[in-house]
Amino acid sequence: MSNASLIAVVFNEPTMQTAQGRMYVSDMIKLDALAPMAQIISSMPEGSVDMSEVGVIEAREQVETALREEGFTTTLFNINGDLNRLITFLTETKPRLIFNLCEGVRNQAIHEMHIAGIFELMGIPYTGAGAFALGTCLNKVRSKEVFAYHGIPTARFAMAESAADVDACAAGLHFPLIVKPSKEDASIGIENNSVVRDLASLKAKVEHVVRSFNQPALIEEFIEGRELNIAIMGYEDPVILPISEIDFSGLPEDYPKIVTYNAKWVEGTREYDGTIGTCPANLDPAVEQRVREVALRAYQVMEIRDYGRVDIRLTDDGTPYVLEVNPNPDLSDDAGFARSARTHGLTHAGMIAAIVKHALARTAKPAHAHPSI
Repeated sequence: MSNASLIAVVFNEPTMQTAQGRMYVSDMIKLDALAPMAQIISSMPEGSVDMSEVGVIEAREQVETALREEGFTTTLFNINGDLNRLITFLTETKPRLIFNLCEGVRNQAIHEMHIAGIFELMGIPYTGAGAFALGTCLNKVRSKEVFAYHGIPTARFAMAESAADVDACAAGLHFPLIVKPSKEDASIGIENNSVVRDLASLKAKVEHVVRSFNQPALIEEFIEGRELNIAIMGYEDPVILPISEIDFSGLPEDYPKIVTYNAKWVEGTREYDGTIGTCPANLDPAVEQRVREVALRAYQVMEIRDYGRVDIRLTDDGTPYVLEVNPNPDLSDDAGFARSARTHGLTHAGMIAAIVKHALARTAKPAHAHPSI
């Protein structure tokens, strides 16, 4: 029998860049497995830790606090790359539910889906997207193929495995283009020079992405316009929260209007200070309805559960283009999802509790296909 009240908050500690490659923080510096974010950052050489991973620690701290405020009993578990420990922990504690904050293992984002697969094989309910959805959403090229199949507007694109492929694979695409790693999330690999306006810059950026991330590069036509974040909660009857917008007006004129890694994670940079989230977005009612319809369709065809965020570019003529669907987005109190939840009338603790309630309600029913299928 599962523990009737226990929620296990499962996460994976950050990695840092070393001369021997990326290693877990605890492999380099003596830190407790449940060390808080402030201690981790203060213990690391500046720039050595992936701040998107440290953000998981901040979310873990806030999620645990919120769950306790809402009356849940919690326990924390840091996977730290040790799957045997994870399986032993789950076998012994028998939690009612796992609050899944794992975003990768052993510096491999794709293992996010494999951890969810372990939960499924062990028959333990968990929050958020299923293993298949996590893997599909991480693969940006596959996601765009799914959007295209279902008639969801998305930018024209190509995939390049090397700079030598660029001439053939990008034929027919129109500059400006944006180049991204094809299998990363959290804006990893997105920089100011990711937007390119000529063939030479395109080839150089593709080569950089392939070499730095050991994966193909996604090349997309760059959609000029507003950037919207649509937070959605639920499963069978999903609720669209108030739409948030990224205000790029604080960026220098020569900076592209995009959410780079710095803009998302590195406080004090011009990108971070110049990209401000606002909610609700000021939209014409007809345009807002179209955005909501497109976002909900993308959420459903990607089989997102409990909570997710759809990122959209909105052109001047009111056409919404889906950039990507984010399963299990950042739940920190200062993140975009929480911003929309607050505008909806939820406290941070109330938002976390709602996610838990959606997951418990979903897993109480017999397994079946996503409502959109």
